[in-house]
Amino acid sequence: MQEYEYEYAEFIYYTPGYLDKEAQIWPVRAGRSIAKPNYRVGPKRIECYSLHFVHEGTVRLEFDGKRVDLQKNDLFCLFPGRTYYYHLLPSDAPLRMSWLALDGNRVGPLLELAGLVPESPFGRQMISSRVEESAERVIDVLAGVERWKPSVSLELHGLVYGLLAGMVPDAASAEPTELAGWIHECLDYMELHATEGISVQQVAEFAGVHRSYFSNMFTSQVGMPPLKYLQRIRMDKAKRLLTETDATITEIALSLGYPNLYSFTRAFKIYFKVPPITMRENPC
Repeated sequence: MQEYEYEYAEFIYYTPGYLDKEAQIWPVRAGRSIAKPNYRVGPKRIECYSLHFVHEGTVRLEFDGKRVDLQKNDLFCLFPGRTYYYHLLPSDAPLRMSWLALDGNRVGPLLELAGLVPESPFGRQMISSRVEESAERVIDVLAGVERWKPSVSLELHGLVYGLLAGMVPDAASAEPTELAGWIHECLDYMELHATEGISVQQVAEFAGVHRSYFSNMFTSQVGMPPLKYLQRIRMDKAKRLLTETDATITEIALSLGYPNLYSFTRAFKIYFKVPPITMRENPC
């Protein structure tokens, strides 16, 4: 571990490959930390889902004007686009945590199956021996990744699913989060045509249902409104094109279905909080 202002920590980063993207779930980063007495984080927002496992000590999490104190064997999750703040509370033991950040369209529904939602992003005594061992195994494998390989990707998929399986209670019902077949078809349709400027109405027509019914069902099963989902697809593609290709920003804007550079730049800045040129020069 290295020493930082607020903690001693180990940071591990992972770059997903095509298999990860096809599976719609992949690790982004992970790590372990031991907090210093002045430990505090936030306010902050992130673009993925970040699971934090409390192994010792006590931490206070603040979100949506609420606060909750968590201790050994509790965990919490930071959800995309929401503001959080957490800091150490006095305890007999030092605050020791590990974390695993995940991304992809399947993460939200699976976390909901485990009882973790933006309105209640924590779980008490959820870190069983199985969960702890699974989390440590994922982090250890990530730490050993030197470069992306299909075999590594497949191993990580299995470990991540094993971790999430350990977090899901036996009594959990599959009904609220099991995506209906027609929703799956809509997801595929949206992924295929999002850059063509399709509307929510067009997706509803593809599904053969009324727009309001489609929007309500989509939001309840996928975890976000269809318009936001379409935006997320376009912005994810924009980020990849900016950071992985030499296409001009105007080319990217028009390729993603925006009528002009201005409308793309405005939408990108609202979504990522930085303009496209900044993302290209300083990819994160």
